[in-house]
Amino acid sequence: MAKQQTEVRELDEGSYVMIEDVPCKITGYSTAKPGKHGSAKARIEATGVYDGQKRSLSQPVDAKIWVPIINRKQGQVLDVRDGEIQVMDLETYDNFVMRAEDTEDLAPDDEIEFLEHEDQRKIV
Repeated sequence: MAKQQTEVRELDEGSYVMIEDVPCKITGYSTAKPGKHGSAKARIEATGVYDGQKRSLSQPVDAKIWVPIINRKQGQVLDVRDGEIQVMDLETYDNFVMRAEDTEDLAPDDEIEFLEHEDQRKIV
C-alpha cells in the first residue's frame, strides 16, 4: 500500500489524507480548543482525488491518520479515442490507458501531468 501514518496536527490545506480508504485532498482544516475532559479536535473537509466526492472527518489532533503517497508524473499522449487516452510515462516508458473527461484539448505527442496512487491515475 502506498500510504504512511502521520498525526492529524501535521496536516494542512492542500495536503492529502485517506478518508474511508479513499485518497482525498484537504480543502478545509480547523481545530477546536481542548475541552474540560479531552484533547483538541481537528475538523477536516476534503474532496476525493479521483471521484470528486466531498468527505469530512473529525479527529483528535494527536490521533494517527493514514496519508496516501500520491506521485505527480509526466506523460506523453500516444492516442486519443472515445474518452480514453493512451499515455506513456516519461520516466518509466510504461504505456497505459486512462479515462479522461475532457479529451478535446488533447492530441498525440502532447505532454501531460498526472497524479498516480497505486493503480489509479488522473490528469492534473
